[in-house]
Amino acid sequence: MTTAYITHPVFRRHDMGPGHPESPQRLEAIQDYLIIQGLFELLRHYEAPLASRQQLERAHPATYIDELERIVPQTGRVPLDPDTFLNPYTFEAAQRAVGAGILATDLVVQKEVTNAFCAVRPPGHHAEIAAAMGFCFFNNIACAALHALDKHRLDRVAILDFDVHHGNGTEAIFRDNPKVMVCSSFQYPFYPNTPLIQDNPRLINVPLAAGARGADFREAISDSWFPALERFRPQMIFVSAGFDAHKDDPLADLMLSERDFTWITYEIKRLANHGCEGRVVSMLEGGYDLYALGASVAAHVRELAGL
Repeated sequence: MTTAYITHPVFRRHDMGPGHPESPQRLEAIQDYLIIQGLFELLRHYEAPLASRQQLERAHPATYIDELERIVPQTGRVPLDPDTFLNPYTFEAAQRAVGAGILATDLVVQKEVTNAFCAVRPPGHHAEIAAAMGFCFFNNIACAALHALDKHRLDRVAILDFDVHHGNGTEAIFRDNPKVMVCSSFQYPFYPNTPLIQDNPRLINVPLAAGARGADFREAISDSWFPALERFRPQMIFVSAGFDAHKDDPLADLMLSERDFTWITYEIKRLANHGCEGRVVSMLEGGYDLYALGASVAAHVRELAGL
């Protein structure tokens, strides 16, 4: 079993300001923890390429992409909302975050690796069709899933999102696409406060109350996600891997631990091995306590790699 690890130095140059939780130190913490755990050298390493305009335009209109590129500052930062800022390296980082998912999809479908983890910044699942928000600019996971459908001619893919915040952008992009199932677990009510859709059989939402623990998470996922996925029979699984549901995360109020991230990764692999030829691409979303993030990603990657 071979797991790809895809990242790029420019991800650490996207910086939204002192004290911002979505900081370059997040990737440093992940890499440090993987090295300490003896995992880093066991992965197959790749640099994230730039996504092409065609690959970006599968999920976002050209006018939105053009406007983002136009307002990139030569120095300093430009705010797009109270939490989301462009600096001179943001646009390239966002392009390469999408490119990481594209490369991961190609590597997995072409069987050059078994699965992949993309250590990317900025994250993506809050990015709407034509709007940046919640630290996100392009919807990385959506672009990767659409690439699998378009280039690799898959008929059905699933996106599994266990970030503590609802992936409103991903849901908006795929609400009317019969080839994509989106399964989400998240604290509710909580940011981004999108209305819950309960009557779409391809949008499987699992809202969790503040204070919910690992047992609550596991039961809700088992009852809601797994039966729906077995009926849908995806040919590939994409993961919006947010680790901010960890009990130590400063931005939320769920109580998960590394064991819960190991469990969900094991279950995702089980589903993929049953009907998807093992095809899994995982992309980093949230997680803002540096120690908890490093430990949680290590647990996730260890399980992906079967180590």
